[in-house]
Amino acid sequence: MGNRLERKIALVTGGSAGIGAECCKLFAREGAIVFAGDLKPLSYEAENVEYIRLDVTDTKNCEEVVSSIKNRHGKIDVLVNNAGITRDALIHKMTDELWDIVIDINLKGVFNMARLIGPLMMENGYGSIINISSVVGEFGNIGQTNYAATKMGVVGMAKTWAKEFARKGANVRCNAIAPGYVMTDILKTVPQDLLDQFAGLTMLGRLGEPEEIAKAALFLASDESSYVTGHLLSVNGGMRL
Repeated sequence: MGNRLERKIALVTGGSAGIGAECCKLFAREGAIVFAGDLKPLSYEAENVEYIRLDVTDTKNCEEVVSSIKNRHGKIDVLVNNAGITRDALIHKMTDELWDIVIDINLKGVFNMARLIGPLMMENGYGSIINISSVVGEFGNIGQTNYAATKMGVVGMAKTWAKEFARKGANVRCNAIAPGYVMTDILKTVPQDLLDQFAGLTMLGRLGEPEEIAKAALFLASDESSYVTGHLLSVNGGMRL
């Protein structure tokens, strides 16, 4: 166990599984009290990680969650906007429903959390917001117009908030991480030949592990990145789509 996040309060959206779960567990090992916000219960048990029901598309629920954490701890030091979904289709087959649900969760959900927590961080004079983007946001991908739009959108928001939340001298940093293809449960259902194809698009010749994305998030959450803000960190093994 380390102490890079000692006495820090962290909220990770989509914290029940995958990259979000690894962020929660690693942050807790580094000394943070972590709230894993999700609609699904946790798929793991970890000391100092507490499940909190969170629907990022529901503004009232977001307000209740932030208020609850603030009342208990007086602050939120780290926000990881990780909750997200995919609903893929070629553009001429993409329905309003497929577009709207991805925009609602991946983009509006990130907006909902930051507009509540960013000002709280400004009041406390400290904070780190990390938006989880994607290699698809950087380079685009066939059949993922909606997803690509949201994942580049959260980069633009992070860069904007880096300016907004620090403008009165508060030490509030906002950054984004763009993971490549990572071996979460979703990818475990993909045929091996496709996984090999994805791996072949990377310079390192392999897919990523969720823990590797969590380590990047830990860097941005901790004071080790005290002079990093408004930045997009690509963690993709050198992948180019």
